[in-house]
Amino acid sequence: MSTNTVQKRPGGRSAAVLNSVKIAVEELVQEKGRERVTIPMVAERAGVNPTSVYRRWGDLQTMINDIATYRLDPARPIPELGSLKADLTQWAREIVEHYRNPTNAALLRGGAASAGETESDCTRNRRAEAGMMVERYGDASPITPDEVLDHLVAPIIYRVIFLPWTLDETTAESLVDVLFSGR
Repeated sequence: MSTNTVQKRPGGRSAAVLNSVKIAVEELVQEKGRERVTIPMVAERAGVNPTSVYRRWGDLQTMINDIATYRLDPARPIPELGSLKADLTQWAREIVEHYRNPTNAALLRGGAASAGETESDCTRNRRAEAGMMVERYGDASPITPDEVLDHLVAPIIYRVIFLPWTLDETTAESLVDVLFSGR
């Protein structure tokens, strides 16, 4: 191999750094609260240079948004239970359960604060998932992906941010029932 040829490792250092930073952010948010976390703290906990963190994310808000999105894995299987209502109920249960974890809720709050006037990755991912479920049932679907966001996802996110104590095991089913009422 020539000295000018660089071999990349699968996953490589970049993947290891990303994983270390994500773990560090989650731990620090849990220990100190989202508002007290800084990039130098994250870098120190992750065992990386702060410039590596700044290079990848640019700022704390962007990093928090990315990690909040990462936590609800967009590659996970989407429920396919035979009816749109059943699929959406199971999907909403997963979202509610995920955000009942205080660390995940804190990451969402931080991510929402950094979204500004653009659609966050988290919202974009939920929109894509809703679209997949609605499209699966084609013309038989009485609702649109935007209605799913407006009447199912938005109330969950609102509760995570402002009323976390109201998220319980009945939240998903209640919201889906309202979404389908009169249809």
